[in-house]
Amino acid sequence: MPNNDIKTLGFEENYKYLGILEADNIKHTLVKKNSSKEYYQTVKKKLAATLNGGNKIKRTPSTRQIFDSSSASTRATQKWPIVQQRDVTSKDTMVIAGFILAKSASNDSRHCCQLEMPDEAGSSIFICPKSPCTTAASESVAISVAPKYTYTPLNHLKGGTIVNLYGIVKFFKPPYVSKGTDYCSVVTIVDQSDTKLVCTLFNANRDAFPEIYKNGDIVRFHRIKVQEFNGQIQGVTSNGFAALTFDGTVGAPMVPRTTSKLFTFTDEDKKTVEDLRVWVARNFADSAPAADLSSIQPQMFFDLTCQLVGKAKADGSSYLLKVWDGTRCPFPSWKVLVKEADLEGDGVLINQLKNLAVDVIVYDNHVLLAKSLKVGSFIRMHSLHAKTQSPKGMPDVSYIQFHLHGGTGYGRGITVLPENHPDVKELKAFLDSLALKGYAVPESSSSQEPEGSYLTLGSCLEGYQQLSVTVLTDHQHFDVTTVNTILNSRVPQQYRVRAKLTRFEPKKLHQSVKLLCPQCNSLQEVPDVTEFDVLLQASATHPNPNLQNIPFCESVVWDVENQGRRYVAVHFVTRYELLQEPEDSLVMIEGGTLTEILKLSKRFKGIIPVRSVEDNLVLLDLSVPFFWQGNIQYYGCQCCSDPKAMPSLYALAAQQNALWEPTTIAKALGIALLQYVFVMKFTLDDGTGTLDAYLVDSEIFFQIPASEILTSNIFQDNMERIMNKLCPTGENTDDFPTLECFIKSYYVRDGAEEQFSYQIFDTTIAEDV
Repeated sequence: MPNNDIKTLGFEENYKYLGILEADNIKHTLVKKNSSKEYYQTVKKKLAATLNGGNKIKRTPSTRQIFDSSSASTRATQKWPIVQQRDVTSKDTMVIAGFILAKSASNDSRHCCQLEMPDEAGSSIFICPKSPCTTAASESVAISVAPKYTYTPLNHLKGGTIVNLYGIVKFFKPPYVSKGTDYCSVVTIVDQSDTKLVCTLFNANRDAFPEIYKNGDIVRFHRIKVQEFNGQIQGVTSNGFAALTFDGTVGAPMVPRTTSKLFTFTDEDKKTVEDLRVWVARNFADSAPAADLSSIQPQMFFDLTCQLVGKAKADGSSYLLKVWDGTRCPFPSWKVLVKEADLEGDGVLINQLKNLAVDVIVYDNHVLLAKSLKVGSFIRMHSLHAKTQSPKGMPDVSYIQFHLHGGTGYGRGITVLPENHPDVKELKAFLDSLALKGYAVPESSSSQEPEGSYLTLGSCLEGYQQLSVTVLTDHQHFDVTTVNTILNSRVPQQYRVRAKLTRFEPKKLHQSVKLLCPQCNSLQEVPDVTEFDVLLQASATHPNPNLQNIPFCESVVWDVENQGRRYVAVHFVTRYELLQEPEDSLVMIEGGTLTEILKLSKRFKGIIPVRSVEDNLVLLDLSVPFFWQGNIQYYGCQCCSDPKAMPSLYALAAQQNALWEPTTIAKALGIALLQYVFVMKFTLDDGTGTLDAYLVDSEIFFQIPASEILTSNIFQDNMERIMNKLCPTGENTDDFPTLECFIKSYYVRDGAEEQFSYQIFDTTIAEDV
């Protein structure tokens, strides 16, 4: 703005700024027309600049790569060597196809847009010379362009960059459902620098993840975003992320595994993979023990590659899989009796394999994938647990149970292997050799199963999770501890408990929502939003027309009553000196009422109420929310926060992929963000004793965000239904469902005294509740 002055607009001009009076449903068409016109005029001016920065592009029919890597329109990690043959003159026509127009990540004086080449082949440049002294227009040449990528070693990574890299898989979690709607996978990689990078990958399609089958596989990631979190460098997916996976075994076929139909793989890439394979063979130890059924030992956790021959539903949190790998378990194994109608698979084959196949129960988050598995497919179960169990009343008899516990700790999960996988080919050949012998099992090897090893599905799961309305998200190796034992221990530790929920507080569930400060652990009530109007008006100041310290904003003063009695200043935070779409825009407002802020918060990405202090914009008192987003207000801890002025947002606004989210804004402004949490007291009874345990949870236990429960009738109804299921009224406690959970004990100081308390953790409601 000229002179950095805030413009005061008359009544008719207010509509120029999309969202102010537009939020009152006035002149939608005019607002859209004027805003679009101004936006496209700006873009048109930008595009009128020299696109290639004066670099010359040359052509030859036999050459595929023609871009100069120093061109202003090229990606930093993607290069095109220049071709020496003929200059493209100013009279030539050049058509570029198959490229992507995107914002430039450069901060210098080059053009604000850049052309990016995708991984897929097919990008071309058409050159049509018009000069009669060279080539006729009919002799136009279409030249295909293939990208050349640069790869960053893991020890050279820096936060805030998007890079391409190679790595060796040291640890991975197969894709699982995240807290949102996407799937998630965690992959830890290393390279020759022996530097470790943890990558978190997200995708709405489970089949779109890198096809990683075991530790030691080699991955190539394109356009992975590197960021710093808690002092550690991490990788996350970004727009355009792509991956290839290779077997890390020396001499294995150089066949990349990918879901993309088109990709680049040069001789240089091949050499990189070969070098990594050699390094793996010399330095890498596979931390995941692989075993066949003949080599397992009690209490062992291992990876099993096998074929699925049958499956059956257990309940909402467990599922039965019958598998074999052609070898025989050396110990009597646990069998599950199910009705023939409930078992999917070839009954004749299952009976033939009764001495070779084993029953595996999978729990919790693995159930959904287990249901989708096709009988006959080859799978690899990661971190499978071989657990010994004795029948009731027979302590001298034991047999092996196989469990794939819930959660993703230690890489637990299931991977479906393709038919062409080397391990599958080897296993199929071995199984076929057994099939030629009619699956014959020598009589001498058929030892008598111990009494009690054949159990009904319900009874075999009774000690686990079938009857529980909750799911354990980790620590499934913990044994169940009785409440009486816990009460008699005064040493802080963690326990696994199975009990009935006989009572809970508060009865009015909306009263369970509190605000928690993660730094000082203080709790406070959620303020009543209707009380903010007085506080907002009391904190309001007259807009300062001489603001100098917000160069990243477009500001306007709104004469609300058009009589000079009350003014509202609205500051639109810009990106690259451009206003953003309303749903992506951050807005700061001075002098707004509660009604006006609520209207704007529904139209824009987020609202920050501010006031003028000298030549700066600062936050209001932290007794009111510092950030408004939709129907949710976000608060800061008045004890732990050190509020900064609004120019502190400048660095965040300058970031290419910055998100206007509460956590990032709070960090930039020095605010200790308060978290919405459920705080409840559960009384647990397992027959040996009664224990009061506190639940302090934001969204994991109920799978309902505490921040939205106060404004959503649907969430409130769901929570009431869940609590009625956990603790039904008017019924005998013997008929209550079992709640299985983890609790931790700890000391808290109450004045001069220390008290022992218990808190529920790593537990969530089952899907079928």
